[in-house]
This record gives sequence, structure tokens and C-alpha cells, in this order.
Amino acid sequence: MPPSPFSSQFSSGDATADRRADYARMLAEGGDFAAAAELIEQALELAPDWAAGWFRLGEYRDKAGLGTAADAYRQTLALRPDDVFGARLKLALIGAEQTPDRPPSRYVEGLFDDYADRFDTALVEKLGYSVPGKLAALVMPHGPFSNTVDLGCGTGLFGAEIRTRTARLEGFDLSTNMLAKAQAKGLYDHLGQSDLSLASDDSGLFGDLSFHRADLVSAADVLMYLGSLETVFPLVLELLAPAGVFAFSAEDAGEDEGRGAGFVLRDSLRYAHSQAYIRALLSRFGFDLLCVENTVIRMDAGKPVHGVLFLSKKRG
Repeated sequence: MPPSPFSSQFSSGDATADRRADYARMLAEGGDFAAAAELIEQALELAPDWAAGWFRLGEYRDKAGLGTAADAYRQTLALRPDDVFGARLKLALIGAEQTPDRPPSRYVEGLFDDYADRFDTALVEKLGYSVPGKLAALVMPHGPFSNTVDLGCGTGLFGAEIRTRTARLEGFDLSTNMLAKAQAKGLYDHLGQSDLSLASDDSGLFGDLSFHRADLVSAADVLMYLGSLETVFPLVLELLAPAGVFAFSAEDAGEDEGRGAGFVLRDSLRYAHSQAYIRALLSRFGFDLLCVENTVIRMDAGKPVHGVLFLSKKRG
């Protein structure tokens, strides 16, 4: 998975504290998380307002099996209420808070801003990421398209797959650094920053652009950075023309794991969704399901991550 956004902020401003944090990191890499936590605690005595240090302390305490990880994560939130580090997600994983319906937008934005420079190489070459090609293969028989809106376009991996089959291609992403990488590829007719957790007026998807302008909306590996999808489907409806196609992927929660809310927060800090939950949403928001394909979407820590590709059509 992408590194935490704290990686770009891992300096306390105090040289001695930074040295102790470096030693702590080396101890953690060797598996001695209790000793790593002790050293980070010493660093935080010198730099008590260092939010990234508190977040790392929470991680070390958690991995050491100490019962005080939640205190460190809560201190991180006190120092950074925008939750750029995803501390609330960590609190949910250790059972200290309820699982949030979605991650903080600032966390997701920072995650991919940090990851943009090495995204293509890390994801495609090292993790075997294949969703854009597989999703495009499902979509192609329903083209060509007049206007495609690529949600969570990232660096343009799906855009590259669909470009020859669409007259116009728009890309939207929360990360400005990802958008800059997509811009450099010269694939898109329009690029913009958007937040899929917001209603249409604030989402960034419209503004001077019209409603119901797309005959294809794609979301390749986007939904795992949202829990509840109650904001996403209305946005897609407002983007799509009648009989327009919505193609997207999701990490598979499995029907047992995804019972209840329909989604579950994984240790990767991504959300997985149950097929039953997504099928119910498609039906409720007026989509006909055309195709479902189970697949491996990437490798993570040497293990396959199972996902589902969905192809649907807006009822005309």
C-alpha cells in the first residue's frame, strides 16, 4: 500500500529527537517494537508537539502489544485535527473507536501526494496492479464513448487504456500531485481536483461543467478509499447521461466479513465492500448490473488482494 503521509513530515525540528527517532526506526525494522517505542517516547520529551512522532509511537506500541497505542493516536489527533495521518482509522482498527464511514479527505490526499512520484512503478511493476486493463476490457464492447469521466484518475492508468475509445476524457482526483502526473501524459481533455465524499456542489466535479454529460464513468480502485458509498452513487447519477455506463472496482469483503454496514476497514487502512452491499446500492440508485468479475487486483505483502469488477448501466 502507499506509505503514510507522515513520511514527508518525519522531522521533529530537533536534531537530537530526530536521531533517536532514526534509531527507533532501525529497532522497529528489526522487530523490536517495544524498544522502538521507548526511544520515540524519549524523542517526544524533546519535541512534544511533533504529531508524526506521536503517530509513529502509536504504531510501535500497537505492534509491541502495548495497551497505550490509543493514547498516542489521540495525541496525534489533538495536534493535527485534520487527521492527515489517519489516526482515527488506526483507532478503529484497535477497537478504540467506531469504524468511520470514510477516511479523512486530508489523509487520502496526503497519502497520494506522497506516493505520486513512484506510483506507476510501485503499483504496476512491483505489486502486479492490473485493474485498469481488466476494467477497460469489460468496458470496450460498450464503446466508443463520447465523454468519459475517470474518477480517481491517479496518474492516468485507466485513461491510457480507454483514450482511443472515447472522444473526450476527463480525469478527477483528490491528489494534486497525481493530477500533475496525469497532466504530463497528455491523455486528458480536462483534469480537476475532486472529493467524492462531498455532495455535487462541493465535489469539484461540476462547476462550469454540465450535469449528465458522460456516457462512461469509471472508478478504478477508488472505492477502497471510501467506506460508505452513499455519496458516490448520487454523484455518478449526476454525471451520467441516460443509459450511461458505470465501471468500477472494489476490494472484496466477502459476504460474512461485510455483513452489517456492507464494508469493513482492513489493516491496510483501505475499505473492502461486500458484493451484496454494492448490488443493493446499484439497484436502489437505478443501475442495471451488466457484469461482475472476481479477480486479483494487486499483491500486498506478498499476498493477493481479491477484488471485484462491476459493469453497470444507468436505467434510461
